[in-house]
Amino acid sequence: MVSLSQEELNHQVGLPKDSYFATRYSVLREPLGMPLGSERLGDDEEAVHAWIESEGQVLCVGRAHIIPLSSDGSGADHKGPNAPKIPAFGPLANSSATRPAFQIRQMGTLPKHQRNGYAAQVLSELERIMTTDFGSKTGFLQARIHAVPFYQSQGWSIIDKPYEIVGIGQHYSMSKKFS
Repeated sequence: MVSLSQEELNHQVGLPKDSYFATRYSVLREPLGMPLGSERLGDDEEAVHAWIESEGQVLCVGRAHIIPLSSDGSGADHKGPNAPKIPAFGPLANSSATRPAFQIRQMGTLPKHQRNGYAAQVLSELERIMTTDFGSKTGFLQARIHAVPFYQSQGWSIIDKPYEIVGIGQHYSMSKKFS
């Protein structure tokens, strides 16, 4: 845990507390009219989760996981029924130079706490853990259109044409090399 005045940067492998998921739902799923539970991913138990908390309230969340060697990064958007599919990351199909690779997912900040640097801190913490503790060489993510400038400001690059994730909207695949 890192102290940020009143705010705390936390991380853990495995399922975080319910308030983490409540923030993830309220920021990323509820505005799209998705049901409670759609904020949960099938591999949350194995993922690294990071969040900013202040006075018991989770302000910003994000998670990362290693992309298995047998995977191109495609999969279900959530673990609920009728989950839309997320596409593959093209560079994973053709090169072992990008491995081990990780994926950032479910980044979000409560609206009244946006533009305070919390997302940058969460993203940096996830990048640090995935490269230091897991030896990752490359990170991948799927960014909603409005989030692309943020990720670019953190050193991430667009690697594909925009595409639609059904029920969520347009996204760009992005990557960042770490070694």
